[in-house]
Amino acid sequence: MKQNYRDKKIVVMGAGSTGCSLARFFKSRDARVILSDHRSAALLANLDELKKTGVELDIGGHTPALFTAADLIVVSPGVPLDIPVLHACREHGVPVLGEVEVAWRELDGTMIAITGTNGKSTVTTLVGEMLKGWGKKVFVGGNLGTPLIDAVDNDYSWQVVELSSFQLETIEAFRPRYAMLLNISEDHLDRYPDMASYIAAKARIFENLQDGDVAILNHDDALAMQAAGATRASRICFSGQSLLENGMSLIDGKIIWRWQGQEILFPVDELQLRGRHNQENVMAAMIPLLLEGCPAEVAWMAAKSFAGLPHRMEFLGELHGSCWYNDSKGTNIGSVVKSLDGLAKPVILIAGGKDKQGDLSALIEPIRAKVASLILIGAAAGRMENVFKGLTEIYRAADMQEAVKLAARLSSPGGTVLLSPGCSSYDMYKNFEERGQDFAKEFRALSPHRGCRNGS
Repeated sequence: MKQNYRDKKIVVMGAGSTGCSLARFFKSRDARVILSDHRSAALLANLDELKKTGVELDIGGHTPALFTAADLIVVSPGVPLDIPVLHACREHGVPVLGEVEVAWRELDGTMIAITGTNGKSTVTTLVGEMLKGWGKKVFVGGNLGTPLIDAVDNDYSWQVVELSSFQLETIEAFRPRYAMLLNISEDHLDRYPDMASYIAAKARIFENLQDGDVAILNHDDALAMQAAGATRASRICFSGQSLLENGMSLIDGKIIWRWQGQEILFPVDELQLRGRHNQENVMAAMIPLLLEGCPAEVAWMAAKSFAGLPHRMEFLGELHGSCWYNDSKGTNIGSVVKSLDGLAKPVILIAGGKDKQGDLSALIEPIRAKVASLILIGAAAGRMENVFKGLTEIYRAADMQEAVKLAARLSSPGGTVLLSPGCSSYDMYKNFEERGQDFAKEFRALSPHRGCRNGS
């Protein structure tokens, strides 16, 4: 599968962390590498280091002549595929690939690829922890942190890879051993023309699977089940609603693994992770491990020990008898619905941010049932207020500090304050991590509080 890039002219599009890793990889293969980015040099890091290795720079714009004369264009995940310079490349017969495809062609070992609208970072990390607990040398990354191309030349026996819809747009022959689709709900409609296009991008994870590969699916999610289409891979499901003859089920507080006449039970009250959605995440994560022969007690020990990731239903502490959760990673409506599902009324919900133009109606009943007060921030506040008017008390806040202080005044003993924006962060913050950190900082500034544990 390994490719020969010697003396090839390769344009890497996007000079973020993935683009820089790609540039270093291609340079190590003796290619002529051009790193292109529309941003100015002042906004980019590592350019001097790359120039010293012989990487050429095309900064402040994309020079068409460099692209159309290339042997290969490799795009970073955030780059839209419909921009004019990429149209020109295709017209000139220049192949356009993504980083995941390039990396996969170089890798040996067993790959578990994970996608879905929500939960994929938690599942990716958890699968990695289970494999490490089993004593395996494992790479964990992709859309989660470290680019997959950084796994090349490191002799990992396993790769656990989180994949976004953007990354799946640019695969060609990509074929993991296990392909996992956790769920599908509205997201990224600011990038995709319609929901069908978003689903089609997610479904590409199954595109090249063959006999002997495994598709892991959410039995309760009709869109996810349909997305697997006519894949030749074996289908193995998890369900939080039905007792499956073969697969993972959640029944009466127990996770039940049934496979080829075997049945193993795991009590969910032993998990640190909170919420039904996280119990489903644990089920999904355990399936490939158990199929590969990992002892059930090893996989379950890793699941029990896992406290979750920051900004994903992260329990910050208590203030005046009210529990505070940071779910800044809740960047779509489906994620907010799942987070509210695990909480009891009354909830003070802080939401809003950069509008992804998703359908807000799925939140109407959860807000009516559980949210005592809704505090709205950011660019989407106006549209959200119009949709949710009359369901509960609605307040507007100019920034996170004002929102947190208002939430503290409105909260009551036995209640919950939840930051779960349902929107991206880019109107007010660099990313969801910065937004979550700001929320946590403002919470800590209010009053001393009891120690933290993670609820995601």
